[in-house]
Amino acid sequence: MERRLDANVAGGLLGEIFPFDMTSVVATCAGCGATDPIGASAAYVHGMGTIVRCASCDTALVRVTHVKGRYWLDMRGVRVLQLPGGR
Repeated sequence: MERRLDANVAGGLLGEIFPFDMTSVVATCAGCGATDPIGASAAYVHGMGTIVRCASCDTALVRVTHVKGRYWLDMRGVRVLQLPGGR
């Protein structure tokens, strides 16, 4: 069973992969072109992993799961990802 949550819930899992706060990173949706912080999206969390979806068109921006010590990350729904530039 999956639950629709604020995408900030995905911040912990994404924080295990990226060395910065992914919830404040700005993503451009490959589906509709909307540009918003990842944390403003919707997240669906279930036993197989987490899916972060565009708040405008529901395109799957990020799919992530952690299985047997490995992370599986699919970001094909993100056209552009604006990352922090400072140290």
